[in-house]
Amino acid sequence: MYLELFKLTELPFRLSPDPAFLYLSKHHARAKAYMESTIWFTDGFVVITGEIGSGKTTLIETFLRELGQDVVVAQVNQTQLSPTEFLQLVLVQFGFTPFKMKKAELLATINTFLIEQYASGRKVVLIIDEAQNLSDRVLEEVRLLSGIETTKEKVLRIILAGQPELNEKLNAPEFVQLAQRVRLRFHLTPLSQSETRNYIEHRLEVAGDHGRQIFADDTFDVIFRYTGGVPRLINSLCDTAMMSAYSHDANSVTVADIEAAVAELQWVDYMSRTNQLKSLRPVAAPVTSDHPDVIARILIAYEGQTVAERQLLPGRFIIGRTPDNDLQIDSKYVSRHHCQIISTPDGSVIEDLNSTNGIYVKQKRARKHNLNDGDVVLVGKHELMYIDERHSKAHSTEDTDDVPALNKKEEEEEEEGEDKEGS
Repeated sequence: MYLELFKLTELPFRLSPDPAFLYLSKHHARAKAYMESTIWFTDGFVVITGEIGSGKTTLIETFLRELGQDVVVAQVNQTQLSPTEFLQLVLVQFGFTPFKMKKAELLATINTFLIEQYASGRKVVLIIDEAQNLSDRVLEEVRLLSGIETTKEKVLRIILAGQPELNEKLNAPEFVQLAQRVRLRFHLTPLSQSETRNYIEHRLEVAGDHGRQIFADDTFDVIFRYTGGVPRLINSLCDTAMMSAYSHDANSVTVADIEAAVAELQWVDYMSRTNQLKSLRPVAAPVTSDHPDVIARILIAYEGQTVAERQLLPGRFIIGRTPDNDLQIDSKYVSRHHCQIISTPDGSVIEDLNSTNGIYVKQKRARKHNLNDGDVVLVGKHELMYIDERHSKAHSTEDTDDVPALNKKEEEEEEEGEDKEGS
């Protein structure tokens, strides 16, 4: 292979999901943070979707590697199962031999095991990859498992990962009860053009390039054109291109090597090769000042001075120290992912994400708080003031509704006047 020629210690573009090579783009960092939140919150489960090759499995493997010894994990990768086979597989992951058990025994064993783990201070996580392949009956079993609880809290944390069809399933009317259990949902989009270059250079660095430039500057745009920023496609193209360079004993990759790899793989440019163009679009539209779905605004103040303002749309708004948050507060008093605001048409709720310094409402530390108009939340040394935009919209609607009524009255008076004049 080409390791000696390029002076690398590892193959940089293997397709296997190796956590050591994980590149955390803004979207991947957000998805990982959502997975991590399952350890601290048990009220619902997390759904991560993405196109084939977007990096879901690598994220899962990284998440698993970082778990503490007090976490028990069942990981299900084979999802074309009957309900009984699914329950058996879950128990196998927990160390049981359940193949002669009937369904009632399977459920009773899972329930007992979960309660025992909770009593022992351990957390139990069920991760289902390729969840879009689960049958309707198995998804119902997942919903029922998510409901197992003690008198204080639910005892099973669940992460569903799959292709975009999983979202379509969860949005179907027959799964409304299941969808209501979902606390966090996130879709992994492909890498941007700049992230594609960063991704390639990151993997080469992990593989031991020691800062040497192996790919010429003009290759990255071509790579993006043929891969669309999909990590698995990037790996395939870059590995093939390095083999092309190796074949003529060159220790750097040029555009000619990329084009030779494209020809060998028989690819056309990404936009022509796929109909899944929606995966290239941003998940959320940019917020504008007159966006019709704005629930509220938050004013961010520091030492009595307003330093920023943000609008809240339906969905989740993450606040923390690192750039992958919706609101970055670069302060040593703020955790990497400090808190989140969940907004719906009915209002907003702020939740602490197990931050070091917590969040405070009216000088009391809060884990979760229903936000009211005018509330001030302390995050580190910064203050967030919540302004509910629904009140102003309600007044505006009432004023608008009054206008037609007044116009109608004026029209009636004018008609009466015309009748009198005619008579």
